[in-house]
Amino acid sequence: MLRQNHLHVSLLYIVLLTGTKYGCGGGGCGACTVMVSRYDQIHNRVLHYTVNACLQPICTLHGAAVVTVEGIGSTKTKLHPVQERIAKAHGSQCGFCTPGMVMSMYTLLRNKPHPTMEDIREALGGNLCRCTGYRPIIDGFKTFCVVSNAFNLFPKASCLIQRKNDCVLNKCLIPCQISEELFHMDNVLPLDPSQDLIFPPELMIMGKKRACGSLCFQGDRLKLISPVDLTNLLELKTEYSEAPVVVGNTTIGPNMQLKGVHHPLIIYAGRVSDLHTVTWGKDGVSMGAVCTLSSLKEEMERAVREMEAERTRGYQALLQTLRCLAGKQIRNMAVKNGTRTITLNEELFTGFGKTALRPDEVLLSIDIPYSKPWEFVSAFRQAQRREFAFSIVNAGMKVVFREGTNIVESLNIYYGGVGATLVKIGRTCQKLVGRYELLADACCLLEEEVELSDSAHGGKVEYRKTLTTSFFFKFYMQVLQELRERVHIQDSALKPFKNEVPQGHHSFQLVSNAQSSQDPVGHPMMHQAAFHQATGEAQYYDDIPPVQGELFVFMVTSTRAHAKIINIDPSEALGMTGVVTFLSAGDVPGQNRRMLFNNPEELFAEEEVSCVGQIIGAVVAESREQARRAAQRVKVTYQDLLPVFFTIEEAIQHQSFFDLKRKLERGDMDKAFETVDQILEDEIYLGGQEHFYMETQGLIAVPKGENGELELFVASQHSAYTQEVVGITLGIDSNKITCHVRRLGGAFGGKVMKIASLSAITAIAAVKTGRAVRCVLERGDDMLITSGRHPFLGKYKVGYNNDGTIMAADITYYSNGGCTLNESSVVTLLHMDNGYRIPNLRGRGLVCKTYLPSYTAFRGFGGPQGLMVMESVLHEVAVKCGLPPQKVREINMYREEECYTHHKQLFSPRNMLRCWDECLDKAGYHDRLQAIQQFNTSNRWKKRGISAVPMKFGVGFSKGFYNQGAALVNIYKDGSVLVAHGGTEMGQGINTKALQIASRILKVPMSSIHIKETCTGNIPNAAPSAASFGTDAVGMAVKDACEKLMGRLKPVMENHPKYTWQQWVINKHPPDYNKLNIMMFLGPHTGVDWENSEGPAYYYFTFGACCSEVEIDCLTGDHKNLRTDIVMDVGRSLNPALDIGQIEGGFVQGIGLYTIEELQFSPEGVLMTRGPSQYKIPALCDIPPQLNVHLLANAQNPHAIYSSKGIGEPPVFLASTIFFAIKEAVAAARRERGLGDSFPLSSPATSERIRMACEDQFTEMAPSPKKGTFKPWSINI
Repeated sequence: MLRQNHLHVSLLYIVLLTGTKYGCGGGGCGACTVMVSRYDQIHNRVLHYTVNACLQPICTLHGAAVVTVEGIGSTKTKLHPVQERIAKAHGSQCGFCTPGMVMSMYTLLRNKPHPTMEDIREALGGNLCRCTGYRPIIDGFKTFCVVSNAFNLFPKASCLIQRKNDCVLNKCLIPCQISEELFHMDNVLPLDPSQDLIFPPELMIMGKKRACGSLCFQGDRLKLISPVDLTNLLELKTEYSEAPVVVGNTTIGPNMQLKGVHHPLIIYAGRVSDLHTVTWGKDGVSMGAVCTLSSLKEEMERAVREMEAERTRGYQALLQTLRCLAGKQIRNMAVKNGTRTITLNEELFTGFGKTALRPDEVLLSIDIPYSKPWEFVSAFRQAQRREFAFSIVNAGMKVVFREGTNIVESLNIYYGGVGATLVKIGRTCQKLVGRYELLADACCLLEEEVELSDSAHGGKVEYRKTLTTSFFFKFYMQVLQELRERVHIQDSALKPFKNEVPQGHHSFQLVSNAQSSQDPVGHPMMHQAAFHQATGEAQYYDDIPPVQGELFVFMVTSTRAHAKIINIDPSEALGMTGVVTFLSAGDVPGQNRRMLFNNPEELFAEEEVSCVGQIIGAVVAESREQARRAAQRVKVTYQDLLPVFFTIEEAIQHQSFFDLKRKLERGDMDKAFETVDQILEDEIYLGGQEHFYMETQGLIAVPKGENGELELFVASQHSAYTQEVVGITLGIDSNKITCHVRRLGGAFGGKVMKIASLSAITAIAAVKTGRAVRCVLERGDDMLITSGRHPFLGKYKVGYNNDGTIMAADITYYSNGGCTLNESSVVTLLHMDNGYRIPNLRGRGLVCKTYLPSYTAFRGFGGPQGLMVMESVLHEVAVKCGLPPQKVREINMYREEECYTHHKQLFSPRNMLRCWDECLDKAGYHDRLQAIQQFNTSNRWKKRGISAVPMKFGVGFSKGFYNQGAALVNIYKDGSVLVAHGGTEMGQGINTKALQIASRILKVPMSSIHIKETCTGNIPNAAPSAASFGTDAVGMAVKDACEKLMGRLKPVMENHPKYTWQQWVINKHPPDYNKLNIMMFLGPHTGVDWENSEGPAYYYFTFGACCSEVEIDCLTGDHKNLRTDIVMDVGRSLNPALDIGQIEGGFVQGIGLYTIEELQFSPEGVLMTRGPSQYKIPALCDIPPQLNVHLLANAQNPHAIYSSKGIGEPPVFLASTIFFAIKEAVAAARRERGLGDSFPLSSPATSERIRMACEDQFTEMAPSPKKGTFKPWSINI
């Protein structure tokens, strides 16, 4: 069993329970959440708690019961209410995170059947979702709350509002019915405790007996010993002094799993009862060393609740940190870190994760004293994300005053994050003892004592230095407030942001009363696979059971950015147990090099590597662990080459660009610049973004053994391209390769092209060995190899008049394309005008060639960057003119009924203007703007900002041949219908909408129609599911195929009108008995004549508007998203629930792009953010508490299926309102300090950038070092 040490591996490959998903391997995403139950002998009760299966050693579960998502309900037996409600509330899109969400909520209900909203928020804090935006998950789960606690439980549920829209269609005002109900609770399953699995009686009996004797588990490479008493534990520590002692495995586990650290022996201390005790005494509490952080938090909360505030000041400070520390699952596993009594200070901690305990010592307990009178304690932390993230800097501070005075008797300050370990501020504290005037001297002394090298690990040096003094200032203010001394400075900085659960109002237009009640089109239908996703029955590629003799492949990647390959030596790897073969360029039977958009792409690097992470070879072994270990033993000898550079600025210096250079222009730029009142030149940098789909890339390749046939079960958005690349690589025809795609656990553009290379390598392994081969990228390797959204630098010159009218804009877009062109493009130019009529507009696009992994498609594909630069232009012009940005935007918007874009595509901006007006109205923009101004006047250290932007987003491929779809529809003799199409289901609901369309045409219930997996054997040469065009193309193909079939059935239906559907099908006359139809839909020609700057680049435009409000902490740079209102034109929605889900999910992904998600590369070009512990996507705490989405009523779109519109990509850009609201808040802070409103702020607007832009006396104490005088820890690429 120890060959596969962790619980998730045992569940997946031994027990074959595939509901528990593997997302990261480090406890950072929650996809693998399961419930563990143990009998607690001390309190005579059964404890239920969540854990991350990827970190839980299987051998530590002796005596425990494990419940996975399969154990609580299924579609075959009975759903559990948790599963039913998350599905019905539309809280499952791609579904990969859903089982983990379900198990977190289920465990909460086992412990607390009537939870509060705060209970739900805490329970889900350790679960990430990349698709939904979290709101629908909360909507489903809050139905378990007591109504008084579940505020706004069903906002205006079942309420129909008669409205007359201001829209004129066919010259008539059309009244419409608006609904705010996306799902209803009729006939849902009640929470029934009798449905829960009981704790196994044999484990109860075992738990009540006193455990005797150690347990020893021996594997191939690892031994785990589990002692039962303290004496045995100390004996083991003496005998095996180098062996780590684990309980939660939250530190040792990730190191072993992700970093290749090997410990031949591990001691598990979780069964030692002496270490579990919690003892309250007259001086405080003593917590046993294996008490979890969750139990510590519960004890602290009870003390704060029951005791007087003065005694619990220290506990309150500890609680403030515990509430933000990790997720619930980690807190349930993690413990405090040998038995003499020692002081918990800087001398105990000798390094990161290291203490001064002797090798034969273990920690027994930690004593946490009560606070004493005149003793004040505070804790502070600032992280990339408020919850579930490591601190950038944290601090603990305690001051004791001489009784009845404000004279300092003792002062203790400790910092984390400014040294290799805990740092005690000694000199400063000593000099301040006996003083009563502290602030100015203390800050200067701190600045002198906190030493942080300009090249310090972790970077952000100026920010970290600033935080040390900012934290002290906060502490100073808190103590003054508690002493009730009156000071001139407002106390707004003392109130930490409160994390809340997202709520929302949603509205959409109901279908016409004339529409048949049996017609599902236009209704908020549940995702067709939601129940299966919620029960864990939905199958992803890595859930497919291993076939006999299956092997595993692991990639060997370059460790140099630009080097010549001198030698590849796999001999050591080939000699390892389980290793079957090694693959490199010489093993490719077909072509190792192929052309992609007229640029060469290598499968395996042959002579040179051009980035860190480029694939050089691959190891094939009997298991994934054997393949992983062997890959680390392949020795590659390099000779470094020059030049080597990584940033856009360096590429510009070297004039290193791909041949793909484009320009679009309208008007007379030179003349316009001569006549304008003002000219502004500026730039904005936008960082890249990692897809972070919950399911990493991979596939299974199965050779069929006959005629060279090969089957691939692959996670691909473009199965036809995967088929093509595999065929080229193997040198065989595509007709012998079949790609199967049932569903993807998220994709966002990242599984279009890069998966084809992984598929080709895996196929080579399968052909060479004659055995099935599985490839599953680890999260870190996925991020390293596949890359993500392009970083951009937008430089612009703008001519404008003093009233804010922009007359000319000359913009150059530089994107970092990486080492190969891949999917780099200049479509950014097509988005650059957004909704603004700038008469003289020129855009130039250049793709920089650098020595980084090549960037690829990502949701929006250039749109979020191109639109962002234009909005930056509008914002800066408003600042220069002294006008509100909203007014400048309105002045410059397209207004005429018929307008032409800068590439001469005709469109009407009517619905964009309607979205804009409705958004400002629903958001109460003008009233809130005044309230914000009042707030900012009253608060010195907290500021608010609000921003609204319109959006015009082109839908479809700018290369017309991709705008096509195909569908195959079969009707069987029993009346059932089978639909196959060329699209890929990845959470967007393409299958659900296809079912709705087929149901409408065929007039049969959706339950009678089945959607088959995407398969190249059924639908050949399909276009990728991308560009928000999947439903448009596939939906039309399904519609056409069904209409063709209904045409064949029409004669028998007319002759026998009283027959049932099945009778019509059976009685169809023999010559036309084959009720099968495949249809191709080809959209209109799109394309751009770049020489003449003209052409219809898009199928049509999706419009929208968004307004967001934020609040920033000027002392830390932290911010809270307060409220967002979105109005979106989706035409006539095929499914309002799915469309609103896409809008919210895209918006939240945009929050990450513009504020949180930061990729960091070393100066050597090594990606350092390779997993959820370093790279932070939005969590529940980042969602605005008010997230309101409204679909524009009476909107039409004659270009797409049933007047609907594509919606997957456009909403990402709307999150730029968060960025500009932050910029407004920072500007308010700067104005107060006499600084200018115009200042640089790059995207993402991280806490570091926000804090350093709020320049003040504390930032002045941490000046930036001169460039070139030090080696930075990370670089801006």
